[in-house]
Amino acid sequence: MSEGRFIEVPARMLPADTLERLLAEFVTRQGYDTTDTEQGERGWIDSVRQQLDRGELLIVHDLQTEFTEVMTLEQWQRFGRQLADDEEEGE
Repeated sequence: MSEGRFIEVPARMLPADTLERLLAEFVTRQGYDTTDTEQGERGWIDSVRQQLDRGELLIVHDLQTEFTEVMTLEQWQRFGRQLADDEEEGE
């Protein structure tokens, strides 16, 4: 991967409202059915926050694009492999 392009951002370093928006976007992007919990989207956001606290999710910031997002460990690993392949091909 590009050296120093991506950094992991500890959740505690983000303002509460920023973290909340990131988690809500992750819930929406992952296709969680917000009717599955009595609390709707709030329930899923709380569940995702717990996953983040357990280290099952990462917040990753791309210094080049200035884009920040929540990823599962599997998504991060796949992303890293794809990036490495792209760099090998000279993209």
